[in-house]
Amino acid sequence: MIKLIFFDFDGVIVESVSIKTNAFAKLFEDEGDEVVKKVVDYHIAHTGISRFDKIKHIYNNFLNRTISDECFDFLCNKFADLVIDNVIKAPYVKGAIEFLEKYYSRYTCFVVSATPYDELLKIIKQRNLTDYFKGIYGAPQSKLDIVRNILLDERVKSHNALYVGDAMSDYNAAQENKVNFIARINANESIFADVDCIKILDLRQLNIVISNMK
Repeated sequence: MIKLIFFDFDGVIVESVSIKTNAFAKLFEDEGDEVVKKVVDYHIAHTGISRFDKIKHIYNNFLNRTISDECFDFLCNKFADLVIDNVIKAPYVKGAIEFLEKYYSRYTCFVVSATPYDELLKIIKQRNLTDYFKGIYGAPQSKLDIVRNILLDERVKSHNALYVGDAMSDYNAAQENKVNFIARINANESIFADVDCIKILDLRQLNIVISNMK
């Protein structure tokens, strides 16, 4: 029986993945179309990894330049400016708010995201979602560590927990902690093509899927 659910945020609770894709493209538009394409492709293939790690990877591998602390801070702040308001206004994944409203008292729910914690908390507060979650966790903590620590703190067995995510970082965090996993499929379909897991297009049937899990 599932007692505890970990939710990724972008692409699972709200339809905000494209917002962050566009922000990465904007961030590096002065580097030319070829670099922008590499940046966008890398971002899409590695959703669920923090922007901090992505920016460093882009500089090291696509631009072949060392990034200064000042430039790094500037890009991180610019990225936040590009996304926060848009994520606050983004539509919900179909069925997400309905599931939370109906079942948050049945399941102990947590948000586990690669978004910086302070930014994530601001977005969730602005969307009036805080009451639905027992805890909200973001970068710089890793998803793997967050899940492990919550299972210990809540004294919940891994087979009684579920992770709903849309990125390989979500799947890996679930696998490493032996937690059940459901993939929310969107533009990331190819990422999970060879992964043996339950896949859903949105959250409208999530409780039925959970009820059918052994």
